[in-house]
Amino acid sequence: MTTSTVSVDELAQAIRNVPDFPKAGIQFKDITPVLADARLFAASIDLLTNSFPPGSVDAVVGIDARGFIFAAAAAYRMKCGFVPVRKQGKLPYRTHEESYDLEYGSNTIAIHTDAIKPGGRVVLIDDLLATGGTAAAAANLLQRLNVSILEMTFLIELSFLRGRERLKGFPVRSLVVY
Repeated sequence: MTTSTVSVDELAQAIRNVPDFPKAGIQFKDITPVLADARLFAASIDLLTNSFPPGSVDAVVGIDARGFIFAAAAAYRMKCGFVPVRKQGKLPYRTHEESYDLEYGSNTIAIHTDAIKPGGRVVLIDDLLATGGTAAAAANLLQRLNVSILEMTFLIELSFLRGRERLKGFPVRSLVVY
C-alpha cells in the first residue's frame, strides 16, 4: 500500500466551490480538480484505503455516480471486488431497492441481490456525505445482503448538514470536513 505525501489540507484546497449549483443557495463541492491532478487523485485513494490492507475487504461498494470513481480505484488498490449501488432501473439483474429523501426531493437506489455473499466484509465509499440519506439507504441495502460494513468513507463531509447522525452504528470516516 502506498503512503500519501499529500495532506488533507492540500486536497481541501483543490476542491472548488461552485455557488448556486445545481440551484440557488447550494454551494457545490466540485471534485474535478482533484480528479484531474494525478498526484491528488492517487493520494485521495491512498487516504481512503489506508485503514485496510489487501485481503481484509471482500468488496468496495460505491454509490452512483461520483462514488464509483473513488470506490473502483479503492477496490483495485485493496485487491477486492467493486460493487455498484445505482439509481433505480439502472441495474440489469434482480435487485433490492431502497427509497430515501433528499434535501430537495426523493430517490431510490438499488443493488443486485447477489452482489456480495452473506458474511462478506465491505467498505462503502462515496465522494460526499451531506444529509446522510443516500449512505443510510445504501447501508440498509447492504444489511439486506447480510454483510459486514467495516467502514463508510467519504472524500468530503458537510458536517453542518449532520449526515453522520443518520449513520449511527457504522464507523464513518471523512477526509475533508467542512
